Amino acid sequence: MSRKQHNFKGAEVSCCVKYFLFGFNITFWLLGAAFLGIGLWAWAEKGVLSNISSITDLGGFDPVWLFIVVGGVMFILGFAGCIGALRENTFLLKFFSVFLGLIFFLELTAGILAFVFKDWIKDQLNFFISNNVKAYRDDIDLQNLIDFAQEYWSCCGAHGPNDWNLNIYFNCTDFNPSRERCGVPFSCCVKDPAEDVLNTQCGYDVRLQGELDQQKYIYTKGCVGQFEKWLQDNLIVVAGIFVGIALLQIFGICLAQNLVSDIRAVKANW
Repeated sequence: MSRKQHNFKGAEVSCCVKYFLFGFNITFWLLGAAFLGIGLWAWAEKGVLSNISSITDLGGFDPVWLFIVVGGVMFILGFAGCIGALRENTFLLKFFSVFLGLIFFLELTAGILAFVFKDWIKDQLNFFISNNVKAYRDDIDLQNLIDFAQEYWSCCGAHGPNDWNLNIYFNCTDFNPSRERCGVPFSCCVKDPAEDVLNTQCGYDVRLQGELDQQKYIYTKGCVGQFEKWLQDNLIVVAGIFVGIALLQIFGICLAQNLVSDIRAVKANW
């Protein structure tokens, strides 16, 4: 009798929603595990895992933090979503949707604040780049990140090549014994298409020359200005990426809440 009543009411968990949410989250979970693995491997290679106190020694930004934090959040959310969907666990599904909603809210708040306080963001970007110019030789991952940015945006320093005076290896002071004195990193150099082998010494002594002569060999525009220009030129693409991420988050929240409602409806008929 009770079975007939249960079927009559038709309360059941949607298999489509359940397994779609599971598939959605297992992809999320595996990506998080990959990011986390890359971050921990990078720290192991640098000896950070054997000396945890060295995390605070770097004066600039360690790009590995990005992999650790993003990977950790994705791993936890993916795990909660996977197990919650598979085991029909309402606690884990609620945790997943609330946590994802909180991240969405923080992203939205950050976007609004960045739009309202443009000048403050620009000042912070200047400060961030200047700090990392100082720490250029302190960490190989940071060094690679700065080199990539300078090559990609065809720039040098935050505002120009003279920002490299902030670095102890490249500054032009008389007491600097470095061979790189009054130079810039190779990533500032204008690439010669005829060169097959990368010349890592192309920036040596280049700042001893006049500004017009420097333009023949290195990029003289700052990375802050070039980044702003790139952002304006690619505003639709950047906005599209952020809207796409937001829609995925809203979609995940809706699926989780839908599944929670189905589970509650089934339990109400027991």
